[in-house]
Amino acid sequence: MLLAINILILWVLHCSASTHYYFQVKEAPYTRLCYRKRILTVNGEFPGPTLHVHKGDTIFVTVHNRGRHNISIHWHGVKQPRNPWSDGPEYVTQCPIQPGAKFKQKVIFSAEEGTLWWHAHSDWSRATVHGAIIVYPKYGTNYPFPSPDAEVPVILGEWWKRDVMEVFMEFLMTGGGPQVSDAFTINGQPGDLNPCSRSGTFRLTVTQGKTYLLRMINAAMNDILFVSIAKHSLTVVGADGSYTKPLTTNYIAIGPGQTIDALLNANQDPNHYYMAASSYTSNPMIPFDNTTATALVQYKGTHSPSSNPTLPLLPDSNDTEAAYTFFNSLRSLASKDHPIQVPLDISANILTTISLNTFPCPRNSSCEGPNGTRLAASMNDISFVNPPIDILEAYYWRINGVFGYNFPSYPPLVFNSTEPILPLVLQIPRKGTEAKVLAYDSSVEIVFQGTNILGGIDHPMHVHGYSFYVVGWGLGNFDREKDPQKYNLVDPPFRNTVCVPINGWVAIRFKAYNPGVWLMHCHLESHFSWGMETLLIVSDGMNQKERLLPPPPHMPPC
Repeated sequence: MLLAINILILWVLHCSASTHYYFQVKEAPYTRLCYRKRILTVNGEFPGPTLHVHKGDTIFVTVHNRGRHNISIHWHGVKQPRNPWSDGPEYVTQCPIQPGAKFKQKVIFSAEEGTLWWHAHSDWSRATVHGAIIVYPKYGTNYPFPSPDAEVPVILGEWWKRDVMEVFMEFLMTGGGPQVSDAFTINGQPGDLNPCSRSGTFRLTVTQGKTYLLRMINAAMNDILFVSIAKHSLTVVGADGSYTKPLTTNYIAIGPGQTIDALLNANQDPNHYYMAASSYTSNPMIPFDNTTATALVQYKGTHSPSSNPTLPLLPDSNDTEAAYTFFNSLRSLASKDHPIQVPLDISANILTTISLNTFPCPRNSSCEGPNGTRLAASMNDISFVNPPIDILEAYYWRINGVFGYNFPSYPPLVFNSTEPILPLVLQIPRKGTEAKVLAYDSSVEIVFQGTNILGGIDHPMHVHGYSFYVVGWGLGNFDREKDPQKYNLVDPPFRNTVCVPINGWVAIRFKAYNPGVWLMHCHLESHFSWGMETLLIVSDGMNQKERLLPPPPHMPPC
């Protein structure tokens, strides 16, 4: 009892007067693509409410689950220093919030500045339970670019005519790939190229000569997207809650989980112009949504068009060169006012394969994976399994048997990741719940190596609790002798989610300054559900301010 009282006192002392939001998770009726259904929402809104904060703020969000299923909420890109208790992934940092229950989450902002987002981190609820987070500069400071005349969230999503939970349960039961979505959406609307969608198409009204900051978020479940606006260029000035050197481009490539801040200069003839979003996929053998979502950029004073506006020229759906030309053109601002510190002397190296796999079909079951198997995914040949209680609680209270500390620093089997045909032994991973322990303040390099098992595909990899410098990338196998010589250690982009090319690799670096249990996973929801995830546990430092905070008093029970 005394221990619990002390924990409560410490938590209260750490809290200060802050903004308080209320999220009521509940079903609400929505009509899209000529069909009406009930979807899970926050406060009845789809997309959900936008949070407005300033750099360094702390807010509280009470999440009240009025839905039929468990729920948890993740604040994507918010580092939550020393506070993984509110990070959100179910069975990792918390048990899910059960129907009828509430959980007051403390969200601590630190170095982030720009566009982030929040979303459900349980089952596939994030298909409709998500929204923007806008992190403004500290009070009294300005953007490192000319202030826009207006700011507009642009949230890209996916829509299924069926109930998403039914799609998810069928996906789990059959062991095959998920049903492809029926449409992409821009701010919740498929756009007027889709049936029954013209009247609801999102319209951005602009004034000629003015500039607009588009805060783009890819909330799609399973698709990297290309985005463009007809006859307009965009100037990228930020990504994943960090500023970038200005990059003027005719299109944007954005992976699930990623955000882009881009300036739109309304410098064309007053008229109507399409904004469009469509899928990028590198593996033609994997089914994908080939629809195009649209919105209208409408100049003030113009009337509804009598004919369809011009569509922008988007890259082809299989244009890997276009996708990675964009991704790798981004650079950190790296200025005097925005210094960066890329770790140079690395003390912790991790090289992890990220693979699609299969498991044998259980007896008396019917499986829809290749050759009657169940599809799976892995990191370093381990397909992650959620435990019955949350891992953070087990770590903090030293509860044995919940997870292990044996995630390997290197693949257990060395092989040519890009071979067209790989041995069957590589196709079946082992199941486990393993973590990699990092010493506090260690300098970390992680290389994600894609493999050609089951043909391979791109993987948007996300690290909770951290942003990281993307110092290198390439196609084929990572060469630990030659490739680091080509790293960008001067102005690499600073991101929280990075796309790893099909049968290629990406190298990231960061300082392990944030103690706690942090999830690292693929942000394609199907791959995450199959087990492409692991844990990073960062040990406490020596000083009080370098140690994991105690748990809040009312964590959800399992």
